[in-house]
Amino acid sequence: MKISVIGCGYLGAVHASAMAELGHEVVGIDIDEAKIAALSAGRTPFFEPGLPEVLTSALATGRLRFSTEIAEAKGAEVHFVAVGTPQKKGSYAADLRYVDAAVEALLPHLNPGDLIVGKSTVPVGTAARLAAVIEAAQTGGSLAWNPEFLREGFAVQDTIAPDRLVYGVPAGPIGERAVAQLNEVYASAMATGTPLVVTDYATAELVKVAANAFLATKISFINAMAEIAEVSGADVTQLADAIGYDSRIGRRFLNAGVGFGGGCLPKDIRAFTARAEELGRGESVAFLKEVDAINLRRRQRVVDLTVSALDRPVHTAKVAVLGLSFKPHSDDVRDSPALDVAVQLRGLGADVVATDPQAIQNSRSRHPQISYTPDIDVALRGADAVVLVTEWPEFKSIDPEWAAGLVNTRTIIDGRNTLDATAWRATGWKYYGLGRP
Repeated sequence: MKISVIGCGYLGAVHASAMAELGHEVVGIDIDEAKIAALSAGRTPFFEPGLPEVLTSALATGRLRFSTEIAEAKGAEVHFVAVGTPQKKGSYAADLRYVDAAVEALLPHLNPGDLIVGKSTVPVGTAARLAAVIEAAQTGGSLAWNPEFLREGFAVQDTIAPDRLVYGVPAGPIGERAVAQLNEVYASAMATGTPLVVTDYATAELVKVAANAFLATKISFINAMAEIAEVSGADVTQLADAIGYDSRIGRRFLNAGVGFGGGCLPKDIRAFTARAEELGRGESVAFLKEVDAINLRRRQRVVDLTVSALDRPVHTAKVAVLGLSFKPHSDDVRDSPALDVAVQLRGLGADVVATDPQAIQNSRSRHPQISYTPDIDVALRGADAVVLVTEWPEFKSIDPEWAAGLVNTRTIIDGRNTLDATAWRATGWKYYGLGRP
């Protein structure tokens, strides 16, 4: 099938490459000339495990190409819209300018029977509004909404072998045709029995934001328990283990620490709150404001814990920060708790030296006032405190005895509760976790 993908950022570049790898003829379109040039040359503009290999392979087959011209979409039967929906400045609401612009730009190039498919995360009601725009243009095209459920670090796998597919389509023959077209796109996943939910526009839109809201709530719940554990002497990691055995709860996403970040969860729960208020049901998701507040408090808690653990004034101390990306196996620093902690400590006057396997360049472009190094030993050398805020394998496997030979003071703040506290304390370190004695 011939496919176009509008928007070649994180979502679009992965989707275009994976679709071509699965055998479709794909053109990826974006207005960013530098991004298109890089992708056309087989270079990924961001770090995502497995994407360079899939991109190179797909380009080599001739089934994948990239362009800055929206007219190149003409002739494709299915057009995926994968542009960003960032948070509006000064508001919790989502900025839909790029989604609206992508659909408007596609209209002159649609053929009767073409299907525009929304992949972007949008407020409920967006699809119905865009479907009316497409119908009014009388192109013979139609709209479906097919939310993405990608995990950074596993995005290629999640695209090629998704754990579920959701189609939001209109009722009647138009919707039936849309389902058939999407089934052809995802034929390989359908052949392996991937669960499929065919529903209306509103439900498809809500599925994505509801999933993100649930995950954010689960993370903030255990972090709220960590706050109670810290004043009561309990151990939040053992608490999580105990309640995680309950099959109704489960252990995943019950790791207390510095909290969640990235380009999805924070802005999506805020946009969900804003949309609910627009619909007159703000009270239904009012709890998400507290979820957000708990999450932000954990960043401040790591900063406060670091300052209190120092044996000298913070403005005279060197602090080694291990991690900058919001999660391991990513270079994404959007709303990153790790980078936020580094920035706050630097703002208090500390000599912050931060390291990360992939996110240094992105961090430096946003916060050049911080010192960065790709070498863990350089970051540790002479440090008065070490703060682990992204659980990269390289950091989790640090030998405490080796690290002790580099630092000035054996003080470590484990912002992810990922280290063996007993092993670190046995080598003379003052170990501080979150919600742990």
